[in-house]
Parts: sequence; C-alpha cells; structure tokens
Amino acid sequence: MDLTEEFNKAVSQSKELTKRPSNEELLDLYSLFKQGSEGDVTGERPGGFDFKAIAKYDAWASKKGLSKEDAMKQYIDLMKKLLEQYQ
Repeated sequence: MDLTEEFNKAVSQSKELTKRPSNEELLDLYSLFKQGSEGDVTGERPGGFDFKAIAKYDAWASKKGLSKEDAMKQYIDLMKKLLEQYQ
C-alpha cells in the first residue's frame, strides 16, 4: 500500500472512533490532514469572533513548510495512536 492509500485509509478510520478525541488532538488531525492534502495554508486568517475557524487556521498554519508526505505520515501515526486510545 502506498502512502496516499495509507493516508486515505487513516482518514476513513478517523470516522470510526467511538469516543471523541480532545480538541487539541482534533486540531492536530485537522492540520495534518489539510497539510497532507493541500499543502501550506492559504488565504487570510479569519477575524472576529469565529474562534473555531481561527483555531483551525492557526493549527494548519503551524504546519507550514512541512512536506505533504511528512504530514501524511504524521497523520497516519497519530490515527494509529488515537485508534488504540479511543476505540
């Protein structure tokens, strides 16, 4: 199985967790997913009182410069850990 297939499998597994990971873990998953699938964050940082959008943007921005391949690997590793912890 190549890296992209393994990444897609891990993304599917994220929907199978029986318990909700912490907000920090969810932001880490989100940022690694976005970095692995789209690359560096683009666009303006959300403003105002949309704290959820700001947190997601900041989490993704923290991965800036990380290659898509490394982000995919980190996502897969994190999902393995979460599956052990929350399933």
